[in-house]
Amino acid sequence: MVKKFLVCGVSAAVAIAVACAGKPGNPLSPSATSVLATGQAPDGSTLKATAPTPLSPIGGIRLLEEFRPALVVRNSISEYTGIGFAYQFEVFQAGNRVLDSGAIGQGDGSTSWRVPSELESDKEYVWRARAVLETGVGPWSANATFLSPERREGYIVPGELYDPLINGKTVGQTSGSVTFIPGVGVRLNGFTSHIRYELPQKMTSGEFSILVTSMPTNTEGDKTKVMAMSEGGSDIITNNRRMTVEKRGDPAGVIAWRFISHLSRIDTVGAERVKRNFDPNLSYLFRATWGGRFNLQILEGGANGRKMYEFGKPYDGLYDPQPHWAWLGAPIGRSGVTAGTVPGMIIRQVWISTQPRPGFANQ
Repeated sequence: MVKKFLVCGVSAAVAIAVACAGKPGNPLSPSATSVLATGQAPDGSTLKATAPTPLSPIGGIRLLEEFRPALVVRNSISEYTGIGFAYQFEVFQAGNRVLDSGAIGQGDGSTSWRVPSELESDKEYVWRARAVLETGVGPWSANATFLSPERREGYIVPGELYDPLINGKTVGQTSGSVTFIPGVGVRLNGFTSHIRYELPQKMTSGEFSILVTSMPTNTEGDKTKVMAMSEGGSDIITNNRRMTVEKRGDPAGVIAWRFISHLSRIDTVGAERVKRNFDPNLSYLFRATWGGRFNLQILEGGANGRKMYEFGKPYDGLYDPQPHWAWLGAPIGRSGVTAGTVPGMIIRQVWISTQPRPGFANQ
C-alpha cells in the first residue's frame, strides 16, 4: 500500500509540473523567439507585448525652457518574463515625422530618450513609442503632445521688445564694461555700463519690466539707476521724456523715480522715497507701467514673488518720446558718474511692450 501511494504521489507531481510548464505566462526558458508572434496583428505589431505608456511630456503641456526634452514611457509588458526590449520613439510636427530615435536600450521600469537637436519654438509636437526586439515590433503607444518653449531669442518689433540676455547676447547696444553670463544674464559692471535699445516707434502706453539679481541694499554711488527711458540720447537728467528708476546707494536701498510726459512731470518726493532691503541672492522683478498713470512695482523672488514696493501717480498728456529709447542702467548725465548705473547688478528677461509681460519671460 505504501508503495502504491508513493507512485501515485510522484505521478501527480510530474503531471502538475508538466501542466505549469505549458502555461504561456510562466515559460521555463523565455527567449526572443518565443516573444515574436507568428503573424502580424491588425495594428502591425509582431511582438507579444503591450504598448508602452507615455509619461512625460504629455497632455499638451507647455515646456518652459527645455528645447531638447527627454521623452519618457512606462515600459511594455510581455507575458514572457526575462525579456529586455529596446524602444523606438518617433516625433511629429505638423503631421510630418521630424525625429526617429531608432532602437535604444530599455530602462528600469521606464525608458527615456532625449531629443538630440533643438526643437522649433512655440510649436505643438506629437510623439509615440513602441517596443522592438530583433525583427519584431510591438504596438505603438497612444500619441502624446506637448508645446515647445516660446521664443527665447530676442527681438525688436513695433510695439514690442524682448531680450532674454541669458543667451550671451543682446538686441540692444552695449556701452562700458558688461559681462554676459550664459544662462544667468548680463552684468553691468560699473557706473558707465549700460545697454541702449532704440525702439522702432514710440509707445504712448506700455510696460517696461526686467529681472534683476546680484543687487544688495548698499551699492556704490548715490542716484544710481536700474532702468530708464528717454527721447533720444540727450542728457538723461534734463531729457524731455525722462523716465528713470533709481535704487540708490546713498542712502542705501532708497527707491525713487521720475517720469515726464507731454504735459506733466511727476516723481517721488520727500517721504515717498522709501528704503527697501535687497538680497543679492534673490531675483527682483522691476515693472514700470505707463498710460495715464505711471506706476512702479518691485516683486521680491521674481515674477510670482512678494510685492515689496508699489507706488505711482497719474499724469496729464501723452508720453510720446520721438525717438523712443530705453536703457538698462542709464547713461551718464550732468549729475555725474556716480548717478549712473547701479554697479554689479545682473539683468535678464527684458520686456518692453504695449502688452503685459508673458510667462516665458519670467524664467
